[in-house]
Amino acid sequence: MQVLTTALPGVLIIEPRVFRDERGFFLETYHAARYAEAGLALPFVQDNHSRSRKGTLRGLHFQRTRPQGKLVRAIEGAIYDVAADVTPGSPTYGQWVGVTLSADDFRQIYVPPGYAHGFCVISDVAQVEYKCTDVYDPTDEGGVMWNDPVLGIPWPIDVPVLSDRDTRHPPLPLAGR
Repeated sequence: MQVLTTALPGVLIIEPRVFRDERGFFLETYHAARYAEAGLALPFVQDNHSRSRKGTLRGLHFQRTRPQGKLVRAIEGAIYDVAADVTPGSPTYGQWVGVTLSADDFRQIYVPPGYAHGFCVISDVAQVEYKCTDVYDPTDEGGVMWNDPVLGIPWPIDVPVLSDRDTRHPPLPLAGR
């Protein structure tokens, strides 16, 4: 596998080795020892799976006191995935990284604890699976508005399909800088 660093500390793009032949393909989507060698020696304690239609935007979400690291991949279709640093006082606060993940390229993104995470669906349908380093706690959840002017993320959709919850997220506080 190849691990690519990004402009944000800890945010990694993982390109696994894919073995293809006339039958189809095979890959390891996670191997603890290999991921540990790449700097991801974290316990994953929860797996999540979502299916969404084109134009759906989920996020930007984070956990306040029990932040989750997430290893994200698309298993059907394609998404534009974003990690944004929302840790007050961080030197990269308010910066973000975006990457397209698709079922065709098998790429993954690792979003470390302390970052907000979100994605939008750019194919007709997308299924996304992600491993988390801590369990989800709805009482600990926070979020940042998807079109936050400080972040200025150029999402590849104009009018996203949002959950009621995601329409109520506040902007990123300027005081965190």
